[in-house]
Amino acid sequence: MPDAPSPSAGILPVQQLRRAASQGIIRPAKAPIPDSSFQPASMDLRLGDKAYRLRCSFLPDTRSVMEKLVDHSMGEIDLQGGAILERNRPYLIPLVEELRLPQGLRAKANPRSSTGRLDIFTRVITDYSYKFDEIAPGYQGKLYLEVVPRSFTIRVKSGLSLNQLRLIQGQPRCTDQEILEFHQRTPVIYRSGQPVSPALADGLFLSIDLTSDQDRRPVGYRAKKNSQLIDLSLLGHYQAQDFWEPVHAERGDRLVLEPEEFYLLLSDESVSIPPEFAAEMVAYEPTSGELRTHYAGFFDPGFGYDPQGRLPGTRAVMEVRAHDVPFMVEHGQKVCKLWFEKMLARPDILYGPSIGSAYQRQELTLSKHFVVSGKA
Repeated sequence: MPDAPSPSAGILPVQQLRRAASQGIIRPAKAPIPDSSFQPASMDLRLGDKAYRLRCSFLPDTRSVMEKLVDHSMGEIDLQGGAILERNRPYLIPLVEELRLPQGLRAKANPRSSTGRLDIFTRVITDYSYKFDEIAPGYQGKLYLEVVPRSFTIRVKSGLSLNQLRLIQGQPRCTDQEILEFHQRTPVIYRSGQPVSPALADGLFLSIDLTSDQDRRPVGYRAKKNSQLIDLSLLGHYQAQDFWEPVHAERGDRLVLEPEEFYLLLSDESVSIPPEFAAEMVAYEPTSGELRTHYAGFFDPGFGYDPQGRLPGTRAVMEVRAHDVPFMVEHGQKVCKLWFEKMLARPDILYGPSIGSAYQRQELTLSKHFVVSGKA
């Protein structure tokens, strides 16, 4: 990857992310970046050795993060041997990786899927910035992660990854017309195994599945309050019933979401992200109701995609919270949408089981820390 990016727009694929790391554009403050950190269009970021308990969240704006931290820190926590982060308390954690972005190359961060499914609110902060998760072209400096466990008290340690980063050149977002034209050649959305016409309006809308089969399967899960500690280093370890309660739809395939409760629900459609694209699931429009969907919304190239056509997409698990008042959702109601973004090149690897991806054929799947019906 040249230091002066070409005029084309797109997200850097894994082979160019690796090259960026070798050139020092992405650099670790200590141990080298492990190969397992690299995903098809993103890279996992690792927690550093310490965390700061915060009085409140903040943005540095015209100051460095460490300068602003003096006013908001309520103590330092050592993460090297592991430490507990309490519910509804903000923490700031310096990350292992730092950036030396050239002009013309920007970055964006988002929570990992498992982070979102555990209702852990995260966002990246950088020096002299007034935005979360958006890292300006040419930024030179450290990365800091704000972490707020919402539903569960968690245990973390240095080296764990809660969020991921992608490098972006230009403005790669697809127009509705581009999505439609590509869908006609290679379907990106299915229902019941068959391609369907996409509902487009500045992105592709997804609706919610609230139908139950004759076995009265749950349509979702709701996080229990005051559950036990979750150690994020333990995978396939916890019993789902100790932390989650199943949710069933009312008669008429509808569900009333209780204010400030955290739900995991499932999209009615299945999504396929071809190698030429990545996608981001964006939050519900505030003008449509007091509802927030999807706290971890990035889909790497290859999600739900099979070049042989044997996998008609994968359904999206939605992280949902209603605010202020009870909010009713009904089966088939549009609750979020996908923005498709172009890749600079086809990634050398695609999302899927071959690289350890956990959610390629998911239905209503909890994070990989839980065991559900014998499956993590």
